[in-house]
Amino acid sequence: MSNPAAQSALAKAAFRLQFPQSLAVYDDYATAQKTVDFLSDEGFPVQNCMIVGTDLKQMERITGRLTTGRVALNGALSGIWLGLFVGLIFSFFGNPDHVLAEIISTMILGLVFGVIWSLLGFAMQRGQRDFSSVSQVIATKYEVLVEHKVAANAREILAKLPGALPNPFA
Repeated sequence: MSNPAAQSALAKAAFRLQFPQSLAVYDDYATAQKTVDFLSDEGFPVQNCMIVGTDLKQMERITGRLTTGRVALNGALSGIWLGLFVGLIFSFFGNPDHVLAEIISTMILGLVFGVIWSLLGFAMQRGQRDFSSVSQVIATKYEVLVEHKVAANAREILAKLPGALPNPFA
């Protein structure tokens, strides 16, 4: 199937339940997964379930201070890798006697390009972001949803698993 609209519709259908009902909400994914696994072990039709991460938050871990030297080094390394890749591609189509020279020259050009490009980008930030980091979006709650037609059955089965369902009297 090469129709992007049809593929998108199929992807959306795969993540859709008919009249979903909340079965339980957990603080971690492992507990939500354990709940669905227990339902599966008990013969419940788990294709009627979905685990949904909610209450999303973005976390950013600062990994270090950015200096001109560090930016130049990272740019050089990225440029060398890009140059190696381009050089290998060129070597497939070039003269077999000059393969090594092609690869080395594209790596050198990549190094120069990487250093210049990264330093230019760093200079354009004008000190607005002088640190490196990694970031990730994570869910703080995980909700197990089931289709309405099997919700009562799922609750009966989960009643056998201590602590799987929230205490209505708490």
